[in-house]
Amino acid sequence: MIQNFMFTSESVTEGHPDKLCDQISDAAIDHFLSQDPCSRARVECAVSGAIVFIAARFASTANIDFSRIARNVIMEIGYDRKDFNARACSILASPQALPAAGECQFNELEMTEAQIDTVRVQNQVTVFGYAGNQTTELMPLPISLAHKLTRRMDEVRHQQVLSYLMPDGKVQVGVEFKNRRPKRIHSVTVTAEQRKSKKPSLRRLRGDILETVIEPVFKAERLRPDRKTRIMVNPDGPFLGGPTVHSGLTGRKNAVDTYGEYARLSEKALSGKDMLRIDRVGAYAARHAAKNEVAAGLAAECEVMLSYSIGLTQPVSLQVETFGTGKKPDDLIAELVSASFDFRMAGILKKFELRYLPARHPEGFCRKLAAYGHVGRTDIDLPWEHTDEIDALKS
Repeated sequence: MIQNFMFTSESVTEGHPDKLCDQISDAAIDHFLSQDPCSRARVECAVSGAIVFIAARFASTANIDFSRIARNVIMEIGYDRKDFNARACSILASPQALPAAGECQFNELEMTEAQIDTVRVQNQVTVFGYAGNQTTELMPLPISLAHKLTRRMDEVRHQQVLSYLMPDGKVQVGVEFKNRRPKRIHSVTVTAEQRKSKKPSLRRLRGDILETVIEPVFKAERLRPDRKTRIMVNPDGPFLGGPTVHSGLTGRKNAVDTYGEYARLSEKALSGKDMLRIDRVGAYAARHAAKNEVAAGLAAECEVMLSYSIGLTQPVSLQVETFGTGKKPDDLIAELVSASFDFRMAGILKKFELRYLPARHPEGFCRKLAAYGHVGRTDIDLPWEHTDEIDALKS
């Protein structure tokens, strides 16, 4: 296993076209579940030019105005340019209502163990959950830093600290590792869209980004850029972004949503799906198990893999990889994980109360996940980020 290496991870701002689509899709999922927790819904969004296209298949009693949802998201993100804004863009929706599925009409919070064991998964997928002790939130350092930088870029834009910034932007952070531990910051690359491509000057842009974004973020970090760290801001010159330049699509930023490709991830997207999709909730359950294992001190790194097959209630495969850092053999830790966590569909729903979270967060729950990652969040109280099974694992 490689011990010394340099690894980079990317994050994008909330106004990146792909993330814009993710947020529109997940805002629709919030509306479905907040009105009808038993909703089945799959919402895909695409944006190009000044046209937003929404395709939705759903079985629900909820009333949904897709156009209004999309325009609210576009406005809140801050797109106000002439060629793309919430009022003038064209929104095309193709909703397809399906008959209510009887097998989905249950309240997992009141189910017995025997009843939970009757709820079968309706998709097939292999999902991964990862945790490592590189950061306090037990995430890989490169993606953690990248998310903090893009979040800060959005903050200085919304707060008018850098009023000339537009919503689209991205960050890449490179970290050098020695013995699989972060050693130094190799590089930081920021790509920011300006309201006017040549104003302010590139020199001023670089100075402003360094002063208001990069330095405040790293001030609280143990590892900071040194004299050899390469810090680049718009290294290719002015950046033209947004939907009128780059098309966007739901589910195209899976690595940004999870571990920045530092760990394996499923090919399945997380956004735009109700909570009866095992490819979404299974990824949350795998992260929960991996994080608790690391928090319990059983390993410095952990990856949990779950494989599901259509028509079954339990995963057909559960594997644990600790990359040589486990205090016990990996197969024994896998047995501990299997005994301590319920990976059945209804068991996950009951544990995290997933179908009821949007109603408890009227400001938006799923939509908040659609920017800055579905895992490792400290700004939202996510049940799969709780380290509540430490005692069970230790015992």
